[in-house]
Amino acid sequence: MPTEQTVTESPLARFRAHLERGELAYQVDRVSGRAVFYPRVIAPGSGSDSLDWRVSAGLGRVHAVTVIEPRGEPSYNVVLVDMDEGYRLMSSVIDRPAQDVRIGMRVQARIRPGADGAAPCPVFVAVEEQP
Repeated sequence: MPTEQTVTESPLARFRAHLERGELAYQVDRVSGRAVFYPRVIAPGSGSDSLDWRVSAGLGRVHAVTVIEPRGEPSYNVVLVDMDEGYRLMSSVIDRPAQDVRIGMRVQARIRPGADGAAPCPVFVAVEEQP
């Protein structure tokens, strides 16, 4: 169920509050009906300030992947994930070796708690597709 954005709380603060509750939230532009991510005050395209908050089911598909191999450290991946609700976000797939992540892979969001005062962030694990 959508909820209205309040003027007293920034979109980033609202997004982080959802993450603290273990939820991946996004906005929907009431004018265009499009999903909006990263959280904003004004919707891209329409310029509307009528944005509703929704909680994502957390399912998506890897759109692009890059493997980073820092010298002397473990490899990791950076992915762009197209979420089923119609928005894209950057994150990482954490449940397998970085080199095993593939474009088109089905993934599910998890919220990684922040460490040492950092904000929590969404990460992904692979999910098996049903035939």
